Amino acid sequence: MKDDSLGRLIANRRKELGMTQLDLARRMGVTDKAVSKWERDLSFPDLSSIPNLAETLDYSLVDLMQVKEKTGKPQKVAEKPIITLILTVVPLALGVAVLVLSILNQLDLQDGFLFMSIGLICLSLKSLLTIKKEVFNG
Repeated sequence: MKDDSLGRLIANRRKELGMTQLDLARRMGVTDKAVSKWERDLSFPDLSSIPNLAETLDYSLVDLMQVKEKTGKPQKVAEKPIITLILTVVPLALGVAVLVLSILNQLDLQDGFLFMSIGLICLSLKSLLTIKKEVFNG
């Protein structure tokens, strides 16, 4: 079967496993309407549910996160927006952690520097990706 979209891949694999949309929905903790939207490519599963979806469909994460274009060439699904999101959220989370732990007097100075360093590295990588995109696409 040709899986040229994530939705089609989900639908085909679900059918191969003999599951209904309702069966998959119950295993994923969503509604059958959500599964229907995924399969019609009207929406996508929440990022945090992708590992559970891969396990439920007995697929590897790598296989699930790839779809084929009409040429048959693998294409990663939403790779850059996910990376950008991660590189934005991690520094924010680390900053909040440093703030809260400092207020509670539970933060060691060395750990604080480590958290902030990781956050700055993420922000730097995000900036580099943005510059690369502007240079090569613009």
